[in-house]
Amino acid sequence: GALCLVCIAESLSSALCCTDARELIIPLREGQAYNRSVSHHFCYTNTHVPQWHDIWTRMQIRVNSSRMIRVTQVDSEEELEEFNMWNIIFSFLKEKLNDTSIYVDLYSNKTCLKVELLEANTTYCIVLFRRFDPKLFLVFFLGLLLFFCGDMLSRSQLFYYSAGISFGLLASLLILVYMMSKVMPKKNPVYFLLVGGWSFSLYLLQLIFKNLREICKSYWQYLLGYLLLVGFVSFGVCYRYGPLENERSINLLSWALQLLGLLLMYSGIQIHPIALALVVIAVCTKNLDYPMQWVFAAYRRVQSARLGPSPPRLLTEEEYRVQGEVETRKALEELRSYCRSPDFSAWTAVSRIQSPKRFADFVGGACHVTPNEVSVHEQEYGLGGIFLEDQLFEEEEEDD
Repeated sequence: GALCLVCIAESLSSALCCTDARELIIPLREGQAYNRSVSHHFCYTNTHVPQWHDIWTRMQIRVNSSRMIRVTQVDSEEELEEFNMWNIIFSFLKEKLNDTSIYVDLYSNKTCLKVELLEANTTYCIVLFRRFDPKLFLVFFLGLLLFFCGDMLSRSQLFYYSAGISFGLLASLLILVYMMSKVMPKKNPVYFLLVGGWSFSLYLLQLIFKNLREICKSYWQYLLGYLLLVGFVSFGVCYRYGPLENERSINLLSWALQLLGLLLMYSGIQIHPIALALVVIAVCTKNLDYPMQWVFAAYRRVQSARLGPSPPRLLTEEEYRVQGEVETRKALEELRSYCRSPDFSAWTAVSRIQSPKRFADFVGGACHVTPNEVSVHEQEYGLGGIFLEDQLFEEEEEDD
């Protein structure tokens, strides 16, 4: 708590000093290194128009120092000089120490920063450069994957448990800070910093990820214990409630993943018109089957209205035989189902047929024709049968 108050006091004193004397603002240029040993203000004026090949290009201001320094980023030269209580608080949350990087938006007109030395005999170097950033490409690819695979991921148990554990690991620190803000007395000075709650939690997350390598090297035992504990608790919560089974809940998760994918795709492209065009293309590609069906249905309606009703297509001999077998089998099953129903009068049917036993076997599932009847049918209507020979002889007599 005392350390936080000291940092705020230093920021207040530096702001008051800036109001008394306006410091010289040094313009930054790409590719040029600036070595300084005293506190200075720096500004970069963007004159380069973003092109299509800059979609994954990142502009970066790199600050390296021999000792600890404080680097604060603002958006204009006026913010470097003006004194405002809220600006001091927010600059404290956004301040960066020692070796740091500041990302510059390609569409920003001006980006300014101030470097304050915390110790004497400190030297630092500032370099502004632009380069291809693989992180932007990974963000775009992740968004593309979430958008096109959102339906599948929303039904996957592996994604459910992995996403639940990951969310538990990230949210545990936010929950811890929130619980601390509830437990701590309001008269404590640190509570003033916890009024922002989630903003301060995000600031702590930023510090943790920035110093992740040092934390893994020095406190790997505690980090491993924390990951195992929170991971098991998150897995238990996910196992307690289980994967989503309701269709509406699955649809909501799928839509949320697709929306997140679109946002990642848009944020992974630095050129805004190209990003918007790729998002529209992705949406149209994923839902291309629906417009194609509508266009094809409208085309068929226009063609039918112009040409009139088309004559039905005649069946081939093989199609005629297959359709006859299918329809006969279907009709026989419907007849068996009706004979088994309570509405069928069995005594009336038995009194009118010649072979009640054969009828009972048919209702039980036996074939409706006997082998002898099949043989007679083949002799009369099969290949080389009497009926086929009579038809051939009649055609020959008509030709004569």
